[in-house]
Amino acid sequence: MERKIFTELKEIDPDGLHESLAKIGFRRSQDIAYRPSCDDCAECKSVRIPALSFRPSRTQSRLIKLNDDLIIQKIPNIATHEHYDLLSKYLSERHAGGGMANMTFEEYTNMVEASPVNSCLMEYRLPASGDEIIGKLVAVTLTDVMTGSLSLVYSFFDIATQYNKRSLGTYIILDHVARARLLDLNYVYLGYWVQNSPKMAYKKNFRPLEILHPEGWFLTEKP
Repeated sequence: MERKIFTELKEIDPDGLHESLAKIGFRRSQDIAYRPSCDDCAECKSVRIPALSFRPSRTQSRLIKLNDDLIIQKIPNIATHEHYDLLSKYLSERHAGGGMANMTFEEYTNMVEASPVNSCLMEYRLPASGDEIIGKLVAVTLTDVMTGSLSLVYSFFDIATQYNKRSLGTYIILDHVARARLLDLNYVYLGYWVQNSPKMAYKKNFRPLEILHPEGWFLTEKP
């Protein structure tokens, strides 16, 4: 049976507590930080990219160049129906039957706005064309900004086949690594990784990668 440890981020310094907990494998959901704590399983491992030493592979470099036309904007963590519509389509295709599949707009609003720490949304849009005032929204991330790192709380993107070559999920991570480097931040937290989970296999494509074990963080260079 899955078990988790929970703690509320309601201290005098929630940002400081959040960052300290991230270093020992906790993730944030609204005003709660949690970490898996199963009795007979330790497959869920926290992973993070050392941003300052990261160098994209040739494939990743081509992907960065391919997505160079995207308009990226950091905005306040305020929910919109445009974001929610994109999320709903993403969940119905990628995570049908999952715990978030039937998320309502109110629930999405709570996920985005009920943050006691420094959070923002990152929008990724195509260039405007024709009579468009702004371009089509193709991806969004909810990101926590900490003193020494960025944490991707949740990301979602347009899964239409015409965007497959853009590999938007991977590009979002590469963009966050680039932003962390510009801000001189040490890490980009990607959440949990399970070795035998196909849905999480993409996280191992980022090298170097640090994986949290009971003894501490260990750097891995090879797939």
